[in-house]
Amino acid sequence: MSTSLKNVRRVTTHVLQEMKAKGEKIAMLTAYDYSIARLVDSAGIDVILVGDSASNVMAGHETTLPITLDQMIYHAQGVVRGCERSLIVVDLPFGTYQGNSKGALNSAIRIMKESGAHAVKLEGGKEVLGSVERILSAGIPVMGHLGLTPQSIYKFGTYVVRAKEQEEADRLRSDALLLQQAGCFAIVLEKIPAKLASEVAKSVSIPVIGIGAGGDVDGQVLVVHDMLGINTEFNPRFLRRYADLHEVITGAVANYVKDVRSRNFPNSEEQY
Repeated sequence: MSTSLKNVRRVTTHVLQEMKAKGEKIAMLTAYDYSIARLVDSAGIDVILVGDSASNVMAGHETTLPITLDQMIYHAQGVVRGCERSLIVVDLPFGTYQGNSKGALNSAIRIMKESGAHAVKLEGGKEVLGSVERILSAGIPVMGHLGLTPQSIYKFGTYVVRAKEQEEADRLRSDALLLQQAGCFAIVLEKIPAKLASEVAKSVSIPVIGIGAGGDVDGQVLVVHDMLGINTEFNPRFLRRYADLHEVITGAVANYVKDVRSRNFPNSEEQY
């Protein structure tokens, strides 16, 4: 064990519960590889989500559906090796838990054993409760995900704000309570009205992490490629860009190309 690791307090599900109780906001970002995870972790992030959004930002797919369990485990392995402090949560990909609680448990066990991550996340409420309960029965922490659930995009047919109508809002409130009662340690609420998200966060005792769900929840999560400005095609209202790495990286590469072609690189001090 490294000296630095001995002096770091690892974030756990219990720590997140303490943060909610104290009113301390939880900062969460995605990461999909060792290098970015190491940077994000060292900057003080509380939770790293190895999201199935890797299907979009790492593999270039239109949706999150194509990514496989093996691919999620591969991404998670690199993230785990890059972290000393953060709680690492891994998305169960589409098709590995819906309608099959035994399959869900097997998928979650593979993630935990083969990656070394600390928890799994899955989308849905009442319809996936059997899978949630079966995973929890093995002692594996589960984070829920309600509101806009990208794995159901073909069911919804759109990425618009969810739970604006009373019936869907009531179902979301009910699902949040069901997930808490089942034993989930936290819930992500994606792209729902801020007022509803606030009500849900106050109605449950577990942390509620928002993405496009307003500021009156217990924490926030963004996709790291979006907030760093690597991906410039995605511009929802809830996204704040903290850097413009698209410009930085393309500019650096263009300068490299120019220097190579002009024979300016390498110079006499950059060779043996």
